[in-house]
Amino acid sequence: MKPILDETHDSKVQSWVESANVADSDFSIQNLPFGMFRRRNAGSEAKVGVAIGDHILDLAGMRSAGMLADESVRLAANACASNSLNSLMALGTGPRRALRRRLHSILRQDAPASDRQSASRHFVAQADVDLMLPAVVGDYTDFYASIFHATNVGKLFRPDNPLLPNYKYIPIGYHGRASSLVSTGTPVRRPSGQTRDGDSDPNKAPKLGPTTALDYEMELGFFVGAGNLLGETIPIGEAEEHIFGICLVNDWSARDIQAWEYQPLGPFLGKSFSTSLSPWVVTMEALAPFRTAAFVRAEGDPAPLPYLLSQSDRKLGGLDLWLEVSLLSVRMREAGIDPVVLGRSNFRDMYWTMAQMLTHHASNGCNLRAGDLLASGTVSGAEKTARGCLLELTSRGKDPVTLPTGEQRKFLKDGDEVILRGFCEREGFRRIGLGSCHGTVLPACTT
Repeated sequence: MKPILDETHDSKVQSWVESANVADSDFSIQNLPFGMFRRRNAGSEAKVGVAIGDHILDLAGMRSAGMLADESVRLAANACASNSLNSLMALGTGPRRALRRRLHSILRQDAPASDRQSASRHFVAQADVDLMLPAVVGDYTDFYASIFHATNVGKLFRPDNPLLPNYKYIPIGYHGRASSLVSTGTPVRRPSGQTRDGDSDPNKAPKLGPTTALDYEMELGFFVGAGNLLGETIPIGEAEEHIFGICLVNDWSARDIQAWEYQPLGPFLGKSFSTSLSPWVVTMEALAPFRTAAFVRAEGDPAPLPYLLSQSDRKLGGLDLWLEVSLLSVRMREAGIDPVVLGRSNFRDMYWTMAQMLTHHASNGCNLRAGDLLASGTVSGAEKTARGCLLELTSRGKDPVTLPTGEQRKFLKDGDEVILRGFCEREGFRRIGLGSCHGTVLPACTT
């Protein structure tokens, strides 16, 4: 699907919500991401909202007030009278786009006074709510779509053969654990599991205990919108019609547990203890100005097989989106020191596009459903400063990073807070952001 630019992307349009007009606001009127929130009072229910500046527009309230009654948006408005985004996601592209345009018309500076007055009754400050998982995620799949990440990690374990033969032909992924997906701010308990010290003695017995190699993974997630029936596929040219929008993902990883257990069937308990998501889902419509060419493969690399090859995807299947990961230690927090950036990379450097990941996932007839989450895998670039996890950044702990307090990190310590951020910038368009995804490491359980 070719990205469509319309009046909702006009950088000159301002909102009557003043906080949305601040230059570095993640949630300008050109963004309007969807999410779920709950007011902090007894008996409050989860509601669908749209972020605008530092506020949230309650869409159930807007619907009840008759502000979303036009025939073009009625279907989407009805779907927003729910306790998750799944119903809205299932409607597909058309109703979502119509709702976005209606909300844009209500929130713009020159909106009719009646619209402004009515909408203002349905605002709540983001500071006064709890932000929740945006969807009921039935299934979660994590890919391995960065060739830089795959090569860097491969060199740590297979110096002479970092990429396995299938990597350049197939989007590699594994099925993650949907039950341990958590919203931003949820603490992450250090997991325990089987580990074995050293690689030289094949007869050495493992031990059970807390991981000493806890890591973050800076990823981009995307939610399935309209799904496909069991036994059906999704052609590459139609794949983006099945994507609702994107969020930040931190796929926390216990590297020592993972190293012992992953052969021969891949990740298991080293990954399933927690995966953090940002609460706001930025729609594909909002991303239209920031689409770019897909990653240019090196000379000699094979072309994707025909089912994964589309000229439109090669031309505009990439996304010019910056991802950034920061760390705040306990000592930094006590000293009033700001989080330190450990890595910054761009999603345009991914070897496989979102459309290719989704098309491949459904290529065997697997039925994807509204609200299913697909994640990219660690987003890393060619430079060391663009590495998206500590496993890469510290070369498996051999080259620790030094924090402003003088502390060193091979892997995460208890009390460390990890913060992910993401944003798009392009001359002639307003900056849009994904907000943040953060979590703090708690000690392992003692019982």
